[in-house]
Amino acid sequence: MSSPVTFTSAGSQPPAAYGSGEPAPNNLQRALLEVRKPPQSGGTGQPGAKLFEIKFQFNPKELSLTKNAKWGRDPQRNAKKSGPPEFKGSDPCKLALEMFLDATDKMDDAVVKKVEQLFTCCVATEESRQHGKGSPPWVIFKWGGMTGFPAYVASVTAKYTLFTPSGTPVRAVCTVNLEEIAGELSGQNPTSGALAARDTHVFVAGDSLQAVAFRAYGDAGKWREIADANDIDDPMRLRPGTRLLVPALEELDG
Repeated sequence: MSSPVTFTSAGSQPPAAYGSGEPAPNNLQRALLEVRKPPQSGGTGQPGAKLFEIKFQFNPKELSLTKNAKWGRDPQRNAKKSGPPEFKGSDPCKLALEMFLDATDKMDDAVVKKVEQLFTCCVATEESRQHGKGSPPWVIFKWGGMTGFPAYVASVTAKYTLFTPSGTPVRAVCTVNLEEIAGELSGQNPTSGALAARDTHVFVAGDSLQAVAFRAYGDAGKWREIADANDIDDPMRLRPGTRLLVPALEELDG
């Protein structure tokens, strides 16, 4: 039984290709894929250190989330109706999204490099190969208050749509398919597949990330973790009314 869910967004979109040339608001949060080392065991457990981030140039138009459940029915002899379904397990969640890449402002090889970066997520990490495990890097989709389940990149399809006179691709649409990795991260909500947030906080005049961190963790020095979770580059430019995701303490310790 398949249960697809599609989320649509009015986030920043490129002109012409996605139909909006409006300037991005100052509080716009960019989606990103956080790529991390697989667990040393090669299986489930806590992921290793962060390898790199793949930031979206434009936020995706929509996200497609699919969950398949397996049910079985035992035959009922001489019965008019079939027996009740019995849960046999479930397949991993799958998240499909598109990433639009555009380098027409500089006409350089930035699109090619970003596609190559996506392709590296489909290959086992060098460290895991050296240990004979051959495990893919773990990938976590992050966008504002939404943190996706730990996954691996099952496939990447890059469609180049514009080229320089010399043949260098400067525009592409990449379809990225993520598949949930078995097991759970510390602090993960098993029903939604998302990392649990301890709280959310609405920023008010006179607030600071240090104060938010102290109230949440008793340690003002953890303000950087809150900044990272919300993709904040300049804490001094936070506007009142901005809603912040405050990660669970166990997530930070992990």
